[in-house]
Amino acid sequence: MSLKEVKQRIQSVKNTQKITSAMKLISAAKLRRAQSAIEGVRPYQSKLDEMLVSFLSGSDTVSTPFTRVSEPKRVVVVAVSSNSSLCGSFNASVIRLAKEVIAGHSPVEGRVVEVYPVGKKMADSLRKEGCTLNDALMPQAVAPQYAPVAQVADELMKRFAAGEIDRVELVYTHFHSAAKQVPVRETFLPIDIESMDKETAHSLSGFIVEPGKEELVGRLLPRVIAMRLYTALLDSIAAEHAARMLAMQIATDNADDLITTLVREYNKSRQQAITNELLDIVSGSMN
Repeated sequence: MSLKEVKQRIQSVKNTQKITSAMKLISAAKLRRAQSAIEGVRPYQSKLDEMLVSFLSGSDTVSTPFTRVSEPKRVVVVAVSSNSSLCGSFNASVIRLAKEVIAGHSPVEGRVVEVYPVGKKMADSLRKEGCTLNDALMPQAVAPQYAPVAQVADELMKRFAAGEIDRVELVYTHFHSAAKQVPVRETFLPIDIESMDKETAHSLSGFIVEPGKEELVGRLLPRVIAMRLYTALLDSIAAEHAARMLAMQIATDNADDLITTLVREYNKSRQQAITNELLDIVSGSMN
């Protein structure tokens, strides 16, 4: 490689490094906002879960169709990814898990699987697999809004209560920290009281509930279920920005290493060129 080519490559890598460094800063700013959003929602969701567990567990329980467990002949999978790439293995990992969940249901005779994809990467990948897709949640891939998410959750609840579907599962990436994001699979419907935190199951004991537990649960359940779906989408958004920030940091560090290697190669080639020129001068003077 000539000196000119090495110099051009160094400049090209430096230009790329500027882009990755800027993307890292943008992702860091978006991550802070996403973290703030998810941290603001989680306490509210946790308190709703506590109230729900209090009403649906113990001796004095309230019946609801949303805890009904039956043979899952008709399954809905809500699978969440991102619209764009450049976020490391974020999309590949959650898409792989979604395919495993769908494949686990598909071989069962008579079982129908419908997918609600969130994010273009998930939709494109599952469309190639021939999955039946419902695009109701696609607009919520970048900036989830509670009202439309609650509307989709309400639709799923109505279909579940009517017996049109027997199970709804969530597949998304859970945000643990800026350095750790884990794809998870959760049961959305039916509500699994056993898997929920029972430490506060009787936190409402001793209180008089007006107008009554049945009516309160009827109003509480849609909010709890909608909030769980909304929280999962916010969780995935935070995980996406964290993964992209980490990927851009790695790319920036790799660019540093490559620049160091190229500069060393450039200096070595330049030194060799100077040495050759001096040898030519010396040889010419001796002749």
